[in-house]
Amino acid sequence: MATVKYTKEHEWVRVEGDIGTVGITDHAQQQLGDLVFIDLPAVGKKVAKGDEAAVVESVKAASEVYAPVGGEVVEVNAALGDDPAKVNADAMGGGWFFKIRIADPKELDGLLDEAAYRELAGESH
Repeated sequence: MATVKYTKEHEWVRVEGDIGTVGITDHAQQQLGDLVFIDLPAVGKKVAKGDEAAVVESVKAASEVYAPVGGEVVEVNAALGDDPAKVNADAMGGGWFFKIRIADPKELDGLLDEAAYRELAGESH
């Protein structure tokens, strides 16, 4: 069963084994508006927790996407290059950004669970 954790910067990571799938939350995509460009990391890139891993540009602003955990990027969602709006349509599903091989699973302990994230985002339960 996958576990989903959240950052205070509105990224999510779905953990399955030692692989984390990373994206931005539905709340984040709503705040950004229509996405027009996404700069994804290169496969093989190593990032530390909190490093800038991707950039999203919307009709409103550009924003960095930070790595919720450290590790090596093992796959990117290349479909976002042709259709960044996939994030607007399904931020927590088909709009994922990249997959990372998690270097230290203990880093997940510092992330938010769904209830804590919803409270942070001001969403009702």
